[in-house]
Amino acid sequence: MEKKFKTGDKVSWNSETGKVSGTIIKVHTKDFDYKGYTHHATEDDPQYEIKSSKTDHIAAHKGSALTKTKD
Repeated sequence: MEKKFKTGDKVSWNSETGKVSGTIIKVHTKDFDYKGYTHHATEDDPQYEIKSSKTDHIAAHKGSALTKTKD
């Protein structure tokens, strides 16, 4: 099953420093440049920009790396 999320969803993911949580602020359905890299996204396999709850850092991830949280 594909993991699909929308703007405003609360999610968590694993990073080099451990589990991180945040809020989806943008859904990309076309390739986009972010932090010097081209991230590939399609309607069927979108990528998400997420703002960390603790640090306000912005990250970009595919849905397969994310887990929806309750808060």
